[in-house]
Amino acid sequence: MTQYRDEDLQAYVDAELSPSRRGEIQAQLAQHPEDADRVRLYAKLNEGLKKLYESVLDEPIPPRLLVRPRVWSRRIAAAGMAAGLLAAGAGLGWFGRGLQSVPATALTLPRQAAIAHVVFTPEVRHPVEVGASDEDHLVRWLSKKLGTQLKCPKLGEFSYELVGGRLLSGPNGPVAHFMYQDKRGSRLTLYVSSRRGESRETAFRFSQEDRVSVFYWIDGNFGYAISGEIAREPLLKIANAVYQQLNP
Repeated sequence: MTQYRDEDLQAYVDAELSPSRRGEIQAQLAQHPEDADRVRLYAKLNEGLKKLYESVLDEPIPPRLLVRPRVWSRRIAAAGMAAGLLAAGAGLGWFGRGLQSVPATALTLPRQAAIAHVVFTPEVRHPVEVGASDEDHLVRWLSKKLGTQLKCPKLGEFSYELVGGRLLSGPNGPVAHFMYQDKRGSRLTLYVSSRRGESRETAFRFSQEDRVSVFYWIDGNFGYAISGEIAREPLLKIANAVYQQLNP
């Protein structure tokens, strides 16, 4: 049995432990490869977050944000409502339905998907855990982990072929992460996450997370996000194709 908690692993990655405690956990990790893999994933996520936000870390707080907490909380609520209205006017056809019923948890989905995209797409030797040559096994494995029957969309009509996929850890449990690549080396990722406690279907939405474009939606108990460093319109066509294949 391990002698540390998940908080200890996070503190280990963030270099917040005393030298003696760090040494104890290092010794434990040597005996527990799965936890060592988690530590490597946490470190990669930290790198991804840094890449996304390092450009604004040293910026001064805008004067308009230096307001009293009560006023600030009202402004957060207003900003959320404004974002919903902007999405409602995006003209996305069928996906425009149900815009009034977007769970608050959906707001974190594009950020999670974008971080995973930034962390894993630069990888050359190990971009995925299971390659496209073993697609059937990949789908069965990830389906079992998420507790649902997954599908691996085909994107050949857009010149993207499956690279493979991997299992990630998300806020609500396991996450399936599929990766695609075109002949130029440009990559797309499909992020499938459990949305426990949220059974309502939401509208199709767009988010720009730094340089990563994300189209995302929630269908039943699962959230889906297709991410890529490409323009919004090409990604929209791909996202539509992905949705249609997942919901024939």
